[in-house]
Amino acid sequence: MKFTVAIDGPAAAGKGTIARAVAEHFGFAYLDTGLLYRAAARKVIDGMDPVAAAKALTPHDFERTGLRTAKVGQAASKIAALPKVRAALVDFQHKFARSDGGAVLDGRDIGTVICPEAEVKLFITASDEVRAVRRHAELVEKSADLTVDDVLADLRARDARDTERKVAPLMAAADAVLLDTSELTIDQAVAKACALVAAVLVV
Repeated sequence: MKFTVAIDGPAAAGKGTIARAVAEHFGFAYLDTGLLYRAAARKVIDGMDPVAAAKALTPHDFERTGLRTAKVGQAASKIAALPKVRAALVDFQHKFARSDGGAVLDGRDIGTVICPEAEVKLFITASDEVRAVRRHAELVEKSADLTVDDVLADLRARDARDTERKVAPLMAAADAVLLDTSELTIDQAVAKACALVAAVLVV
């Protein structure tokens, strides 16, 4: 069975948590596409050329420590705007999406560029303020002097870069279902997402 769930949205909206839960619920394979860019960005920080880094990724690179830091996230956002880097990673993502048994991918251009043929497309969002509080809670243990305002500014800068880039900008696919998690618990958001997927699977 080939069945793809494409989940897009800005940082800290909850798309990764929801995507992993949906994949587990239905027994689908899961790919955090942002991790591809973070892993490549980590190599760039280490001194590699961005395109060479993207082409040289191995499973080991996805397990490196520090991939979730703000520094790597910013670097990932920057290299994601480079057409040659994106081209090096698109084929991998597309093949994963159409593998047998079903797949869930989350990122910023899954429903619009990587998997426009996806059976289910979700765009997960939340208010800037809610996203900043969530991300701050994730990062404050490692950066005690980090403030919510710092995180908010960082998120807005990243949003601007992601939505304004010329290649595959962050945007909801025309046929994507919008899911605002601002006032939802994790369980509520996951339940809504699973219900949307289940409705299509039944049909």
